[in-house]
Amino acid sequence: MLSAFDKYTIHPGMSSGGSTVRIGELSKRTGVAVPTIKYYLREGMLPPGELTSPNQARYDETHVHRLRLVRALIDVGGLPVATVKEVLTSVDSPSDDIEKLLGTVQHALFPGPPPSSAATQAAAEDEVRALIGELGWYCRDNHPAVSALATVLVSARALGHSEFLDTVRRYVTVAEQIGVVDLDYIVDRLGVDGMVESVVVGTVLGDTALIALRRLAQVSESAKRFPDRRRPAAPA
Repeated sequence: MLSAFDKYTIHPGMSSGGSTVRIGELSKRTGVAVPTIKYYLREGMLPPGELTSPNQARYDETHVHRLRLVRALIDVGGLPVATVKEVLTSVDSPSDDIEKLLGTVQHALFPGPPPSSAATQAAAEDEVRALIGELGWYCRDNHPAVSALATVLVSARALGHSEFLDTVRRYVTVAEQIGVVDLDYIVDRLGVDGMVESVVVGTVLGDTALIALRRLAQVSESAKRFPDRRRPAAPA
């Protein structure tokens, strides 16, 4: 039985050498059902195995690795299959252009803005661009994060939270530090293939990690501010 850690451990640069296995063993090693593996093969999310007969194929460590990556993006990253397919296209198209890689992955991850007044959305996007300019950050005007952050502001104001932009400004220092950590993780990977995958892993799984850490920090800060409201520890 695979542990949660083993199931999603990513090993960039794994070679295709070594022993090969049939699809049933591939399923056992990765915890992915055979019908699901066949679906990934049909959709091009998993490369074909080595044919040993018209109806049989064998698979190697690269297939084990790819399956773990796919399941990590779906199960841990929470991405729909269609988005995973887009992201994998980046993984399979090596490039040393970090900005392009980040842009490709981020465009796949950001949903389109929900329906709202075009004028209201445009005004909020102008506010976001002004903030970016004020901070001295580099970002293309059409980056999906601009629209996503503007949508947040529009939604907050519709709920009566007109001051939420002040909170966003307080996030800036933390966000800058996260950007440094993310890029350190990416450039430290050896080789273009490892770098490409680290963009995907660092961005998708990093998002989930940050959400979890935020929740933990909120609980901890709440306990500090309201010690009298802390729940008593459960009996051993």
